[in-house]
Amino acid sequence: MVFHPSAEPGVLHAALRDQFEAFLDEHRAALRGSLNGLTEEQARRSLVTSKTTLLGLVKHASFVEKVWFDEAITCRSRTEIGIPGSPDESFDLEDDDTIATVQRAHQQACEASREATAPLTLDDVLRGNRRGPLPLRWVYLHTLRELAQHCGHAEILREQILGGTTQDG
Repeated sequence: MVFHPSAEPGVLHAALRDQFEAFLDEHRAALRGSLNGLTEEQARRSLVTSKTTLLGLVKHASFVEKVWFDEAITCRSRTEIGIPGSPDESFDLEDDDTIATVQRAHQQACEASREATAPLTLDDVLRGNRRGPLPLRWVYLHTLRELAQHCGHAEILREQILGGTTQDG
């Protein structure tokens, strides 16, 4: 979309926000979709020395959504929200975590994020993050960067699991 230099700032902000949200949703869906077509064993397979598995990566993405779009907006504690205290713990898988439950939890976390940010502007300051007050614009950019990084991780793990092929799920 191209804007005339004299376009109203509100129009530019709305367009920018739409772009942020479109990119966020694209990366959210790609990460969630990285589990499609895999068996439960494949989704849990550990291929690196860290706790990172494909299932754990999507579970971690739900944590990310809740940190940036619940904790940061509502100022509720992680305990109140019901999420782990640290990012590392967010990769831990429970026996009852399945592809379906983790994908559903991630979808629900993303929907809650959209609802939480709907009344806000890009310049609104979120006060509940441990880094201190941050504008929504910064949170969108940070979350987009993190999701893009995790999509790359997921692509590599999926390629390893599928034996070098990049079949779509």
